[in-house]
Amino acid sequence: MKVLYTSTLVEIYYRYEKIAEHERSYARFKYTTNRDHLASHHKEYADWSVEKFIEEARSIHSDVEIYIAKVIESKAHPEQAYKSARGILSFARRVGEKRLINACRWADSYGLYSYPAIDSILSTRQDEVPLENETDINAPMPEHDNIRGKEYYN
Repeated sequence: MKVLYTSTLVEIYYRYEKIAEHERSYARFKYTTNRDHLASHHKEYADWSVEKFIEEARSIHSDVEIYIAKVIESKAHPEQAYKSARGILSFARRVGEKRLINACRWADSYGLYSYPAIDSILSTRQDEVPLENETDINAPMPEHDNIRGKEYYN
């Protein structure tokens, strides 16, 4: 294979036959995919969008929608989050929507926005433990003989 390039064009040859030609891009860390050059099973990926994943998550539950939105926001580029979002949403089919909803709630409470976080919560079955509500710091102390309070130490 030979690659010839100029300041504006990249050409790829195989056995002296041109097999691809692309406009050259100088944008750093940007995808420059030509949909016509994708394999048929990769063309589905070109149709992925933030809205598609948010809508699919919304159809499961609003907590999953919020979680997927945060997964997408946590990445510098949305395309980087698509694979993670796809994997997270696939858990609904594998373990059921109820477990996915609970796993998203747990991961969100920890501030963890990734596929491995959800996978870990589901594999350890942490999602089956009820998520505790935050305690009110202004609530009065319960009465008990072992709780003496500040007066005891004066």
